[in-house]
Amino acid sequence: MSEHQNPFLVPYNTPHDTVPFDKIRLEDYEEAFMEGIRRDNEQIDKIINNPEKPTFDNTIVTSDEDKEGYYDLLGRVSAVFFNLMSAETNDEMDALAQKLQPILTQHSNDVRLNPRLFERIRQVHLHHRRLTDEEQRLLDDCYDGFVRSGALLDEQGKERLRKLTEEASMLSLQFSQNLLKENKAFTLHITDEQQLDGLPDTAREAAAQTAKEMGKEGWVFTLDFPSYSPFMTYSTQRDLRKQMYMERNTVCTHNNSENNIDICKRLVNLRREIAQLLGFKNYADYVLKHRMASNVRNVYRLLDDLIDAYRPTAIKERDELIKMAHKDVEKMMPWDSGFYSHKLQMKRYNLDAEMLRPYFELSKVIEGVFGLANKLYGITFRENKDIPVYHPDVKAYEVFDNDGSYLAVFYADFHPRKGKQGGAWMTEYQGQWITRKGENVRPHVSVVMNLTKPTDDKPALLTLGEVETFLHEFGHSLHGMFANTRFESLSGTNVWWDFVELPSQFMENYAVEKDFLSTFAFHYKTGEPMPDELIRRIKKSRNFMAASGCLRQVSFGLLDMAYYTQRKPFDDDILTFEKKAWKKAIIGTQLPDTCMTVQFSHIMAGGYAAGYYSYKWAEVLDADAFAVFKKHGIFDKQTAQSFRDNILSKGGTEHPMTLYKRFRKGEPTIDALLKRNGIKRETKKA
Repeated sequence: MSEHQNPFLVPYNTPHDTVPFDKIRLEDYEEAFMEGIRRDNEQIDKIINNPEKPTFDNTIVTSDEDKEGYYDLLGRVSAVFFNLMSAETNDEMDALAQKLQPILTQHSNDVRLNPRLFERIRQVHLHHRRLTDEEQRLLDDCYDGFVRSGALLDEQGKERLRKLTEEASMLSLQFSQNLLKENKAFTLHITDEQQLDGLPDTAREAAAQTAKEMGKEGWVFTLDFPSYSPFMTYSTQRDLRKQMYMERNTVCTHNNSENNIDICKRLVNLRREIAQLLGFKNYADYVLKHRMASNVRNVYRLLDDLIDAYRPTAIKERDELIKMAHKDVEKMMPWDSGFYSHKLQMKRYNLDAEMLRPYFELSKVIEGVFGLANKLYGITFRENKDIPVYHPDVKAYEVFDNDGSYLAVFYADFHPRKGKQGGAWMTEYQGQWITRKGENVRPHVSVVMNLTKPTDDKPALLTLGEVETFLHEFGHSLHGMFANTRFESLSGTNVWWDFVELPSQFMENYAVEKDFLSTFAFHYKTGEPMPDELIRRIKKSRNFMAASGCLRQVSFGLLDMAYYTQRKPFDDDILTFEKKAWKKAIIGTQLPDTCMTVQFSHIMAGGYAAGYYSYKWAEVLDADAFAVFKKHGIFDKQTAQSFRDNILSKGGTEHPMTLYKRFRKGEPTIDALLKRNGIKRETKKA
């Protein structure tokens, strides 16, 4: 038997140099991390001890382009380890993360706070050769990144910053681990079939499958969205809906080791202190310096404009729900909203998610989404079973460009499981860059989702909402796959946060377009296409509860800004503060014990702190951008090529508004969004 070699320390020898997941052992990570840190330090020593005058090429480029023969091991192992921490973790990996996180944060601080390294970067920033636009962007980002990480602080300030960042990184990790454990800890186990009243066959079969996997009789429902959402929509058992709702909305507030309340308070204070140490009034000011919104005032203007535009319609939507619920209950509660929304949707449009499921069989949806990319951009996908994957659920594809050349590797991970965080996201195992020799290193991108699972009797049948989720994450992946820049740190989705959601939200527009649905939405049993009448009802119902949905997103944006505009130490009661912070966007009943903050991964552990408004900001852009496609045809190749050339392939090489205006031939406006949501009527030409 041959001795085990750490796969991170030798050539992968896999198709397209993809990660050899099948060869990685738990103990390989720590060795690779420590060797990666050693190599990093060695590279930095070479830069700072270079006797030559600091130049762009011998100081800046070495860290971003010069990877031949000395690849970025730390980046390589970090991508695998932390992606799997979200997609396929276990107790041993969690423990290892707790051990490694402070070491990695310390190393990051050692690099960013190295005075000799920063001095060389500063000299290049002051005196450099004529640079291309992309080179200038890299230099500015590099210099500013060091400044924003404390390079200009005195020794006492640097030491303080180290302590704050190390504590914040550990607490973010703890937050995520607590949330995963709490979400997976609860199950609703039903043995009396009468308690399944109202639930469609798909929900019953999925719950029976979960029970079977757990070795239990009957049916098991979980807090994973494909299980939770149908239960809240269809179950006639109000007491059980209440139980499910309260469990989901009180996670991480209980008196146990997974309580996140104090962690949230501390994270808010740590980020405020970091920002103030670096010369900003609050954390939001620090973040927004590198955003399209540019300042707090503009964020609040957007959120307030949306409240003014959508609130009257949202109140009407709420009143209609209450009217419907009053036939059955004295007072409508939050656990009733999904149930009566469904009833109202059926009454008004004779449409619900279950009617559509038979037409959204996962393999056909995959064909449809890939087919859409082919229609727009001419790219093709081919599954390659020789590419290793980290779980049997994961599919790996080679992607080929319109000229037949290799473009990227695409991984898709579809279904919920024990070691996987909730939600959906896109990530990378390898970015794109161009080597000194001119080789265009192509990216390996991955989308991770929690879509409805297949059962013993049925394939995976999705809801329209799940199809939209797939399209959203696929939009992010196109941003990654089309990356075509010289430097990896500027490629793909390495753009400002309030621009990164444009490609993803843009793709969601296709979900209700007849010309797209007709390419793949066939009944999984009969093969019949989705009837035109059903598509018409989908289109007609698109704005059902849209105003309420908008205000929900705005409320999250308000909550985020309330935390990160704090200028003084924060010690309010989280549950009370939350309800006050988003009050002007809330029109329903607020319950005293529920709490979003403690499970709000985006702003506590996911990089969206002081940036959640980005979803609405990008929604203005995506509606505006799709209006161009509507004008020329939703599959128009010339418009798609312009979108690819001006936005998807450019990454962060230029200011995002410059890129957007180059595509749009003008400034974006909110009008397209208001028209799409039915808030503002289309003006008819005479």
